[in-house]
Amino acid sequence: MATVKTKWVCQNCGYETPKYMGKCPECGSWASFVEETASSSSEKVKQSSIVDVGEVSKINEITIDEKVRLTTGFEEFDRVLGGGAVAGSTILLAGDPGIGKSTLVLQTARAISDANKKVLYVCAEESANQVKLRAERLNVNSENIYVYAQTDVSNVKKQINELKPDFLIIDSIQAVFDSNITSGAGSVSQIRECTNIFTDIAKSKNITTIIIGHVTKDGNIAGPRVLEHMVDVVLHFEGDKYKSYRILRGIKNRFGSTNEIGIFNMVETGLKEISNPNEIFLSERSGALISGSTVIMAFEGSRVITAEIQALVGSTAYPAPRRVSNGIDYNRLLQILAVIEKRIGLKFNTSDVYVNITGGMEIDEPAADLGVAIAIITCARDVVVSPDTVFIGEIGLSGEIRKVNNIEKRIAEAQKLGFKKVVIPKNNLVSNDKFTIKIIEAEKITDALTSCVSKN
Repeated sequence: MATVKTKWVCQNCGYETPKYMGKCPECGSWASFVEETASSSSEKVKQSSIVDVGEVSKINEITIDEKVRLTTGFEEFDRVLGGGAVAGSTILLAGDPGIGKSTLVLQTARAISDANKKVLYVCAEESANQVKLRAERLNVNSENIYVYAQTDVSNVKKQINELKPDFLIIDSIQAVFDSNITSGAGSVSQIRECTNIFTDIAKSKNITTIIIGHVTKDGNIAGPRVLEHMVDVVLHFEGDKYKSYRILRGIKNRFGSTNEIGIFNMVETGLKEISNPNEIFLSERSGALISGSTVIMAFEGSRVITAEIQALVGSTAYPAPRRVSNGIDYNRLLQILAVIEKRIGLKFNTSDVYVNITGGMEIDEPAADLGVAIAIITCARDVVVSPDTVFIGEIGLSGEIRKVNNIEKRIAEAQKLGFKKVVIPKNNLVSNDKFTIKIIEAEKITDALTSCVSKN
């Protein structure tokens, strides 16, 4: 009797080994190896034969359709994709459970079908009746949308060959499986091979494909790391499922910028795009003079995002004071606190420090440093900043304010929103003649502090 060959595969990164290992040498995760049956050479030949051979063409003879991009029905979605979904591309959409991934793709399917395009919705996690219930709530009713409740990849391929759709949705990649692979659905081998099959179908048949993927508890896309390299576009749908705002962020895009974001609001009838997020994020800002509150201008792709930073400094009863950051990098907060202690003289060894960016935003660019520092200092000293002031600048370790990019676009957006003053780095050298807003150039943190605060 022939011996069945097996292998051990890390479910975090896809590393393979002939024997079990407690710790993965590739990614360092513990107890992540699962035993799988190794594919024989005959199975590999059988799998490789499913792909169309295609034709060789001269680059000068290749014609591009004028409608190479499909409009998703959301300007925010189109912006993140670089102007729309490219025909024949594979898009990986990842996000936490319940965040609204299925809602987004179903509303997108409605817009695609309205353009007389065939849409095949493969629901591997739900029944057709469950999808219909969601469609009724979202007012999605089209003759061009076909729902197929199936988990076997071979059956999905047959349906694609018969229906010949223009747009394909796989919900989700963790639920489908290839019968040629012995491991269960959701394993590294299944996710990798199924994604490879759908990518080949998209390229050979020019079908735009959206693949929904799960995320791990750490916020990473579940499956092997090679998964993100197999697709054309990787999108993260973020937000707190207990709040209504959602952010669609581009992580990888072969056809556009990777820094764009789209902002949505989840309502009863589905997702509504927010064309002017700055007014939304500042709508709940109190007009009263309160210490520890500042406004910054951050850049996300080609868009300027206005965000309010709140800081709270209070005494602690514990030997090790707490440092809590929501929306900014934790290590960045520790660095700013160290600079304040050394260059300003404030001590936080007996104080808890909390910093929060309202609205659930996450900002990782250094231009937010000045706003964070001023919010912390004003709360600790119980002084207030004028609510019509905006702060822009990166803080160096010596306490200097370093210049940032796209400064004029940030100032223009602050002026458009009605702010009266903006504090910027002195080295940015902006002409006051271009703007009506008062521009304050600061070289050190102390310069920015003395120019915009008053006693409470």
